[in-house]
Amino acid sequence: MAAATRLISRLTLVTGGGSGIGRAVCQRFACEGASVVVADISEESANETMHSLQGDHRGQAHMATVVDVSSKESVKKLVTQIQTRYFQPPSVCVNAAGITQDEFLLNMEEEQFDTVIEINLKGSFLVTQAVAQALVACGASKGSIVTVGSIVGKVGNLGQANYTASKAGVQGLTRTAAKELSRFGIRCNCVLPGFISTPMTDKVPEKVISKMKSFVPLGRMGEPEEVADVCAFLASDDSRYITGASIEVTGGLFMG
Repeated sequence: MAAATRLISRLTLVTGGGSGIGRAVCQRFACEGASVVVADISEESANETMHSLQGDHRGQAHMATVVDVSSKESVKKLVTQIQTRYFQPPSVCVNAAGITQDEFLLNMEEEQFDTVIEINLKGSFLVTQAVAQALVACGASKGSIVTVGSIVGKVGNLGQANYTASKAGVQGLTRTAAKELSRFGIRCNCVLPGFISTPMTDKVPEKVISKMKSFVPLGRMGEPEEVADVCAFLASDDSRYITGASIEVTGGLFMG
């Protein structure tokens, strides 16, 4: 539950906001007073999320929109659309758009590799770049960009050569963006979820789930809201001296 209204009058863009962690982030940010732009490849999902958002705080105005994060043109259009509607770029951005296309390395098709990299890694690059460019161009004094990585980007995972590579890449991207953008007051951080209950994990067989739980010191799967809590912290001034960091939200899974 929101402990504060730390994000009042902040304009926030969340990609992948139509479901899972992205939806939880939108809901949490709206609770804390932000105006939320819910962007997703699925218009229907984005609208569903938008209709679930609180709007009790003064000046709050949410919008839902479609974006394909792997397309530069689509991302540029999104940022222009936001600036036209709100007369400013988003000062907070959460890159939560992501997909999996799992297959063992020996059998993985090139297309499966490319698609996951295009959306998870290139998409995070394109959105981060477009938002940062807009913030710098308008002379904003601060910004916070949070990218959802994954703990498997650090440790690898069977059947996920494409996904783990994309999530490892996201961490490198975030660190470099943090170094380059800090002089403009823009902070860039990563959240690394572990095993979280989302539509993505609903496809995983029950016996795999219970085996995974046995590896988690806290003994359960995480909830999307628990990742959203950390995103809200990183979006707010409570984390004003944190940049280039990767925060694990894993229940202790794969700790050193």
